[in-house]
Amino acid sequence: MDRDWMRKQLEAFDDLASRYERSTRPSDYIGDPSLYDQLHRAEPTVKQILCRLDPKLTEDLNIDQLAGTAMARNEIQRGLGILADMDEWASRLAPDAPALPADRLHPWVWDAARTFWESQHYRASVHAAASAINAHLQQKVGRRDVADDKLVQEVFSDRPPEAGKARLRIPGDPNTPTVQSRQRGALQLGLGCFFAIRNPAAHETVEWTEQEALEQLAALSVFARLVDGSRVEK
Repeated sequence: MDRDWMRKQLEAFDDLASRYERSTRPSDYIGDPSLYDQLHRAEPTVKQILCRLDPKLTEDLNIDQLAGTAMARNEIQRGLGILADMDEWASRLAPDAPALPADRLHPWVWDAARTFWESQHYRASVHAAASAINAHLQQKVGRRDVADDKLVQEVFSDRPPEAGKARLRIPGDPNTPTVQSRQRGALQLGLGCFFAIRNPAAHETVEWTEQEALEQLAALSVFARLVDGSRVEK
């Protein structure tokens, strides 16, 4: 919503109604006809604005009824009050919810993303974080011949290691369902991170929102912790 425009429209209507009331003759309750015409022209827009703020504010807004301008001005003031405080409501009355501090994400992720994030290049920050994970993963298993999703497929494969092809294993007893599940999950999460996060971040041109980018950094952080905590099997 264009709140500045909304506020100006309401204030202009309030001023117009006030001027009309001052021009009204006590004998017949009729004011300046030109001001009355202007009120009629402005009334539909004002009603639309008030309806967006609170539909109840338009219930009694009718300048043709007795004391109509006075009643309209009351609703206008309520609308202006909503516009003035709605940001405060959003912050002060929001339900308590956990926060996600970006600097608590895995260091591979946040250290790579920070510079772009601070300059509000959110898509680039995600791309940098994904590239950093790839670099750390390559270093951990000693590979430079393969990268990104193909590297994830190889290192988290359930096949035994081969010459020059180390594997990553989730810590714990590999015969337990939990470890087996985490091993498969690390593979699938890694593929998802590169297919659904890294590739769009690298190839899209539209900037991402801060919230969208933060959620994607969080997903990358989960995968980074799995990689960082896995043991190398050669």
